[in-house]
Amino acid sequence: MIRPLSLVALTAFVIALPACRKKATQADCDALVDRYAALATQEALPDASADEVQVAQTKVRAEAANDDDFRACAGRVTQEELACAMKAQSPDAFEACLQ
Repeated sequence: MIRPLSLVALTAFVIALPACRKKATQADCDALVDRYAALATQEALPDASADEVQVAQTKVRAEAANDDDFRACAGRVTQEELACAMKAQSPDAFEACLQ
């Protein structure tokens, strides 16, 4: 039989466990923006030249820099969400990973 104090300690550990998960760093968040920019550009401009792709990706990155969710990325996005988003094959799949 589990003693009441042990059960309380176990419950506290289980509740605190998600807070211990490693979160994304700013470098991870920058990589997310790059990935999203690439996916969004591929979807919007499938036949674009390399120069057009670069201009579009620069625009997406600039928009992300002004986005509140992006600014809160570091420390909020989990490694699991990060891995999912980096493997995504479309902007919709990418966004689903981060919700």
